[in-house]
Amino acid sequence: MRWTMYKLNFLIIFSWAHQTLNFGWADELTSINSNGTDTNFDHPFFQADGMFLGEMLCMLAFYIQRVYIRRKQREQIELAPLTEQAPSFPKYIFYAPALCDMVATSTMYLGLTLTNASSFQMLRGSVIIFTGIFSMLFLGRRLRYFQWLGILFVMAGLVVVGLSDYLGSSKDGADIKNVILGDALIIVAQVVTATQMVVEEKFLTKYNVPPLLAVGWEGVFGFITLSILLVPFYWTPAGMFSGNPRGVLEDVYDAIIQLKNNPELIAAISGNIISIAFFNFAGVSVTKELSATTRMVLDSVRTLVIWLFSLAVHWQTFQYLQPIGFVVLVLGMMLYNDLILLPWLRRLGCVNDALPTPEMPPQSPDAEIAPAATPPISSLLASDSQESPAVRIEPM
Repeated sequence: MRWTMYKLNFLIIFSWAHQTLNFGWADELTSINSNGTDTNFDHPFFQADGMFLGEMLCMLAFYIQRVYIRRKQREQIELAPLTEQAPSFPKYIFYAPALCDMVATSTMYLGLTLTNASSFQMLRGSVIIFTGIFSMLFLGRRLRYFQWLGILFVMAGLVVVGLSDYLGSSKDGADIKNVILGDALIIVAQVVTATQMVVEEKFLTKYNVPPLLAVGWEGVFGFITLSILLVPFYWTPAGMFSGNPRGVLEDVYDAIIQLKNNPELIAAISGNIISIAFFNFAGVSVTKELSATTRMVLDSVRTLVIWLFSLAVHWQTFQYLQPIGFVVLVLGMMLYNDLILLPWLRRLGCVNDALPTPEMPPQSPDAEIAPAATPPISSLLASDSQESPAVRIEPM
């Protein structure tokens, strides 16, 4: 089955919205913990480890798909050569994006414990700024004027969201310092996420790695690393960042007790694992076919779905500055990705920003079109003995 860009775009929005809503559902649920107290499920590192488990499922899906393709080929033509060969690439290249994913996810969830869920979703839009800048610095891309304008709009939207947090926390009597710290942690996490997206794009364009296999290896490295870190986290004091009875960074035993005492939590965590597998497959596919910035724009669209759903189920209260900030963010995203607004103005003739096309050399009307000259055999032999610069893989 061939995944078109439209299907991948829909899958990104639906799967990530489904995962975030599952995470919010898990946060709203309560269960008896190891101390016998009915409390919320606050285990961000345990849930992040589950997300890496979901990414590992993509590797299993890749090998199942490969076996199916090989069997189908054998049924069609006996002893036919296999077109789906195992890709050759250094596996360690995916440890860097896996490490970025682990740091970004953990930092975001720590920030989420200090600020509002709606602000968490909207502040994630800042990743467009950092992804665009990093793509320009490290991938050699040039941002056009409307992309810079989109970045300015996104920055303005973030200021409005931050102001709404400040006013909302003052009205509700919340600790303003904690809210500001939570917002800052979320933005720092977007810097790390942007780094991950750019590194992924660099490797995926350098090596011909199937998206499912790329996500699977990131999941393997992330799951192993975070599982090892859960051991020292069990004895590391966390202060205000801790939500478990022992006051440590993560208490896996307490998480398992709460899951055992509330089956709905098991359903929410399982939903997270499945949805993250689909989301990462679609996300890496878009990164490989288009660009990291396009993936980030699609990732940000689901904010509206989550925000409206959270208001409908009363997970948060309405704050008048939040829709204003969201509209400014969406305008920035449309400008950056050249969607709707500028195409409409171009059709009206209000904007003429087409890139100049190279002019063809003048040709005499009496001139005949000569056939392409055949290169000498010596040059063909020489070219066969060298690798093409367009497909050569250079060491890092």
